[in-house]
Amino acid sequence: MTKPTTTNTGTPVQSDDESLTAGTQGPILLHDHYLIEKLAQFNRERVPERIVHAKGAGAYGELVVTNDVSRYTKAKLFQPGARTESLVRFSTVAGEQGSPDTWRDPRGFAVKFYTEDGNYDLVGNNTPVFFIKDPIKFPDFIRSQKRLPGNGLRDHNMQWDFWTLRPETAHQVTWLMGDRGIPKTYRHMNGYGSHTYQWVNEAGERFWVKYHFKTDQGVDYLTQADADRIAGENADFHRKDLWDSIERGDFPSWTLHVQVMPAADAEGYRFNPFDLTKVWSHKDYPLIEVGKWTLNRNPGNYFVDIEQAAFEPSNVVPGIGFSPDKMLLGRVFAYADAHRYRIGTNYAQLPPNLPRAAAVNSYSKEGAMRFAYNDATVPVYAPNSYGGPHADPAQAPDGGLWEFDPTMVRAGYVQHAEDGDFTQAGTLVREVLNDDQRERLVNNIVGHVLGGVQEPVLSRVFEYWTNVDPDLGKRVEEGVRAGLDAGSTPPPAQG
Repeated sequence: MTKPTTTNTGTPVQSDDESLTAGTQGPILLHDHYLIEKLAQFNRERVPERIVHAKGAGAYGELVVTNDVSRYTKAKLFQPGARTESLVRFSTVAGEQGSPDTWRDPRGFAVKFYTEDGNYDLVGNNTPVFFIKDPIKFPDFIRSQKRLPGNGLRDHNMQWDFWTLRPETAHQVTWLMGDRGIPKTYRHMNGYGSHTYQWVNEAGERFWVKYHFKTDQGVDYLTQADADRIAGENADFHRKDLWDSIERGDFPSWTLHVQVMPAADAEGYRFNPFDLTKVWSHKDYPLIEVGKWTLNRNPGNYFVDIEQAAFEPSNVVPGIGFSPDKMLLGRVFAYADAHRYRIGTNYAQLPPNLPRAAAVNSYSKEGAMRFAYNDATVPVYAPNSYGGPHADPAQAPDGGLWEFDPTMVRAGYVQHAEDGDFTQAGTLVREVLNDDQRERLVNNIVGHVLGGVQEPVLSRVFEYWTNVDPDLGKRVEEGVRAGLDAGSTPPPAQG
């Protein structure tokens, strides 16, 4: 017997082919409830897309700890031999759903670990730094990278206007305009927690930590010309590559490392260790291997497993906490708030977000689309006298503790000896990149600037790169001037 089509409530339907009408040429009847169900469901198939990181791909995997880092953290997922199921979502940042995977853009690198102490989310990027260091600047930054309100087009002049008025962006923009601005695939890029986090060991000792996922496939990139070509041929190039590699059993993997700084070192370190636009020197704090992270299972359904996945830095577990990193602290609020807006107040009950190795003993109740609930004998308040759960500080993460001046201020980070907006960007250009990489960096910058940047922003672009490195600034200006002389005239300003 053929399996019948049913309504959403399981009742078999009469037809997949014809609507119920008043005669062959009469109006469609409102009581064709299956037609109404189909059309109403169709109209509601999409949830609001993410404001940032809208376009992405993901997979399930497993972290296997191969080294002993227990002297730094009591977190169970990082104990020797631990195996933890995980979910990852890779993404572009500025583009919306449907935008090409190969636009020049940072890539999101968000990982959810399903631990026995609850879900731990590590929400990072494929770069170790970011454009800004204070969350109050974040909405302005993202708007400058999106689209003009009048014509709905992206605008290079708007991007460079923001970047050059915020010199702290220089380190990240140097990464963005270099080879790693367009990874070859999601499999060929590193991932970074980017922020400074806190680890706590069994003895209560505290350490500052940075996460590094080093791709075992090798870092590789696309040239701008190849990226532009692929964008026209296959807008989902990176999503398809990830899916296909896992389907054929070529499971991508990364080796997880951390940098660990004793808490007492922070105040005297040459760079402010909580500034998201800075890195820690590997000479000062070498990488320590943690384990192997492998992606081995594609999602069963993209919308359910990836589009509805909710990652949030507020999800920490015992042994892991926050730091004075202002961007991290701003994200602790912003991400969970975004999920409640986008996919509903009970988003934690959706399959990709539901804890898989930990029990949920929560007093949360009701709200739209709630389907899990406590037994009727469990009180709906705490404390209570009837066996309901009670908070236990001994089992909970403390969120990270540190000493601070309780005076309310609006101020930037305390400047350390070698802090400066252009310092590390200049080091990256002069000491990390080779001659070929510097050549491509110049060409990428020149090509991007010739895409519409005009005065007074144009002059600031030259000053910006001269502050990063005088020779780089000179070469950028010469390249742009030559392009303008050859007829690459930027279009008129649009606002």
